[in-house]
Amino acid sequence: TAVFVVAFFEALVGIGLIMPGSVLTVFSGWLAFQGKAPVLMVMVAAACGAAAGDLCSYWLGARFGPHLWNGPLLRKHVGLIRLTELFFFEHGGKSIFLGRFLGTIRGLVPFVAGASQMRPGLFALYAAISGLLWGISYPGVGYLGGSSWQQAETLAGRLGLLVALGLILQI
Repeated sequence: TAVFVVAFFEALVGIGLIMPGSVLTVFSGWLAFQGKAPVLMVMVAAACGAAAGDLCSYWLGARFGPHLWNGPLLRKHVGLIRLTELFFFEHGGKSIFLGRFLGTIRGLVPFVAGASQMRPGLFALYAAISGLLWGISYPGVGYLGGSSWQQAETLAGRLGLLVALGLILQI
Protein backbone atom coordinates (compact mmCIF):
# COMPACT_ATOMS: atom_id res chain seq x y z
CA THR A 1 0.00 0.00 0.00
CA ALA A 2 0.95 3.65 -0.18
CA VAL A 3 1.56 3.78 3.58
CA PHE A 4 4.21 1.04 3.32
CA VAL A 5 5.94 2.91 0.47
CA VAL A 6 5.91 6.23 2.34
CA ALA A 7 7.30 4.68 5.54
CA PHE A 8 9.90 2.72 3.57
CA PHE A 9 11.21 5.70 1.62
CA GLU A 10 11.25 7.93 4.67
CA ALA A 11 13.60 5.45 6.36
CA LEU A 12 16.03 5.38 3.43
CA VAL A 13 19.29 7.22 3.69
CA GLY A 14 19.21 10.40 1.61
CA ILE A 15 15.58 10.10 0.52
CA GLY A 16 14.38 10.31 4.12
CA LEU A 17 15.85 13.79 4.37
CA ILE A 18 13.33 15.11 1.85
CA MET A 19 10.38 12.76 2.38
CA PRO A 20 7.61 14.05 4.70
CA GLY A 21 6.76 10.50 5.76
CA SER A 22 5.78 11.21 9.35
CA VAL A 23 3.19 13.76 8.33
CA LEU A 24 1.84 11.47 5.62
CA THR A 25 1.72 8.54 8.05
CA VAL A 26 -0.20 10.57 10.62
CA PHE A 27 -2.49 11.66 7.79
CA SER A 28 -3.05 8.01 6.85
CA GLY A 29 -4.32 7.42 10.39
CA TRP A 30 -6.69 10.34 9.98
CA LEU A 31 -7.90 8.84 6.69
CA ALA A 32 -8.49 5.55 8.51
CA PHE A 33 -10.60 7.45 11.03
CA GLN A 34 -12.60 8.80 8.10
CA GLY A 35 -13.28 5.21 7.00
CA LYS A 36 -10.92 5.16 4.00
CA ALA A 37 -8.93 2.15 5.27
CA PRO A 38 -8.86 -0.17 8.29
CA VAL A 39 -6.61 1.42 10.92
CA LEU A 40 -4.96 -1.91 11.75
CA MET A 41 -3.95 -2.35 8.09
CA VAL A 42 -2.51 1.17 8.05
CA MET A 43 -0.51 0.49 11.23
CA VAL A 44 0.86 -2.82 9.93
CA ALA A 45 1.84 -1.23 6.60
CA ALA A 46 3.57 1.67 8.39
CA ALA A 47 5.44 -0.64 10.77
CA CYS A 48 6.56 -2.99 8.00
CA GLY A 49 7.61 -0.13 5.73
CA ALA A 50 9.58 1.53 8.53
CA ALA A 51 11.41 -1.68 9.47
CA ALA A 52 12.10 -2.58 5.83
CA GLY A 53 13.45 0.91 5.14
CA ASP A 54 15.71 0.71 8.19
CA LEU A 55 17.03 -2.68 7.08
CA CYS A 56 17.68 -1.36 3.58
CA SER A 57 19.52 1.71 4.92
CA TYR A 58 21.55 -0.56 7.20
CA TRP A 59 22.47 -2.76 4.24
CA LEU A 60 23.46 0.29 2.17
CA GLY A 61 25.66 1.49 5.02
CA ALA A 62 27.25 -1.93 5.51
CA ARG A 63 27.79 -2.43 1.78
CA PHE A 64 28.78 1.03 0.60
CA GLY A 65 29.39 3.04 3.78
CA PRO A 66 31.37 6.23 3.38
CA HIS A 67 31.42 5.90 -0.43
CA LEU A 68 27.78 7.05 -0.52
CA TRP A 69 28.53 10.05 1.69
CA ASN A 70 30.13 11.71 -1.31
CA GLY A 71 27.15 10.94 -3.54
CA PRO A 72 24.69 13.58 -4.73
CA LEU A 73 21.97 12.74 -2.17
CA LEU A 74 24.21 13.13 0.88
CA ARG A 75 26.92 15.57 -0.16
CA LYS A 76 24.89 18.55 1.12
CA HIS A 77 24.31 16.89 4.51
CA VAL A 78 27.85 16.01 5.64
CA GLY A 79 27.41 17.96 8.89
CA LEU A 80 24.23 16.09 9.72
CA ILE A 81 25.95 12.78 8.92
CA ARG A 82 28.77 13.63 11.32
CA LEU A 83 26.27 14.51 14.06
CA THR A 84 24.47 11.23 13.40
CA GLU A 85 27.74 9.33 13.72
CA LEU A 86 28.38 10.97 17.08
CA PHE A 87 24.81 10.21 18.15
CA PHE A 88 25.25 6.56 17.14
CA PHE A 89 28.61 6.16 18.87
CA GLU A 90 27.31 7.80 22.03
CA HIS A 91 24.08 5.81 22.28
CA GLY A 92 24.90 2.58 20.43
CA GLY A 93 21.90 0.36 19.77
CA LYS A 94 19.55 2.76 21.51
CA SER A 95 20.25 5.25 18.72
CA ILE A 96 18.39 2.95 16.31
CA PHE A 97 15.30 3.26 18.46
CA LEU A 98 15.75 6.98 19.17
CA GLY A 99 16.53 7.77 15.54
CA ARG A 100 13.23 6.27 14.40
CA PHE A 101 11.41 9.06 16.27
CA LEU A 102 13.76 11.91 15.26
CA GLY A 103 12.89 12.90 11.71
CA THR A 104 16.11 14.56 10.61
CA ILE A 105 18.25 11.52 11.34
CA ARG A 106 15.67 8.76 10.78
CA GLY A 107 17.30 7.41 7.61
CA LEU A 108 20.87 8.22 8.60
CA VAL A 109 21.12 6.23 11.85
CA PRO A 110 20.57 2.82 10.21
CA PHE A 111 23.05 3.75 7.49
CA VAL A 112 25.68 4.75 10.06
CA ALA A 113 24.96 1.56 12.03
CA GLY A 114 25.64 -0.49 8.91
CA ALA A 115 28.78 1.46 8.04
CA SER A 116 29.96 0.96 11.64
CA GLN A 117 29.47 -2.81 11.33
CA MET A 118 26.84 -3.09 14.06
CA ARG A 119 25.82 -6.74 14.45
CA PRO A 120 22.98 -7.40 11.98
CA GLY A 121 20.84 -9.38 14.43
CA LEU A 122 21.01 -6.69 17.09
CA PHE A 123 20.24 -4.01 14.53
CA ALA A 124 17.27 -5.99 13.20
CA LEU A 125 15.87 -6.34 16.73
CA TYR A 126 16.06 -2.59 17.39
CA ALA A 127 14.67 -1.83 13.92
CA ALA A 128 11.74 -4.22 14.36
CA ILE A 129 10.78 -2.89 17.79
CA SER A 130 11.12 0.77 16.85
CA GLY A 131 9.37 0.24 13.50
CA LEU A 132 6.48 -1.51 15.24
CA LEU A 133 6.07 1.25 17.83
CA TRP A 134 6.39 3.96 15.18
CA GLY A 135 3.93 2.14 12.93
CA ILE A 136 1.38 1.99 15.72
CA SER A 137 1.91 5.44 17.18
CA TYR A 138 2.02 7.71 14.11
CA PRO A 139 -1.11 6.43 12.35
CA GLY A 140 -2.64 6.06 15.83
CA VAL A 141 -2.13 9.75 16.48
CA GLY A 142 -3.89 10.57 13.22
CA TYR A 143 -6.70 8.19 14.05
CA LEU A 144 -7.12 9.59 17.56
CA GLY A 145 -6.88 13.13 16.23
CA GLY A 146 -10.02 12.36 14.30
CA SER A 147 -11.53 15.27 12.51
CA SER A 148 -8.97 17.85 13.58
CA TRP A 149 -5.78 17.65 11.52
CA GLN A 150 -4.12 20.36 13.59
CA GLN A 151 -4.80 18.39 16.77
CA ALA A 152 -3.21 15.29 15.19
CA GLU A 153 -0.14 17.23 14.12
CA THR A 154 0.29 18.65 17.64
CA LEU A 155 -0.16 15.19 19.16
CA ALA A 156 2.47 13.74 16.78
CA GLY A 157 5.05 16.34 17.79
CA ARG A 158 4.34 15.83 21.47
CA LEU A 159 4.44 12.05 21.11
CA GLY A 160 7.84 12.18 19.41
CA LEU A 161 9.20 14.46 22.12
CA LEU A 162 7.70 12.30 24.86
CA VAL A 163 9.23 9.10 23.45
CA ALA A 164 12.62 10.78 22.99
CA LEU A 165 12.50 12.25 26.50
CA GLY A 166 11.55 8.90 28.01
CA LEU A 167 14.40 7.15 26.22
CA ILE A 168 16.92 9.84 27.13
CA LEU A 169 15.93 9.59 30.79
CA GLN A 170 16.66 5.84 30.67
CA ILE A 171 20.12 6.40 29.18
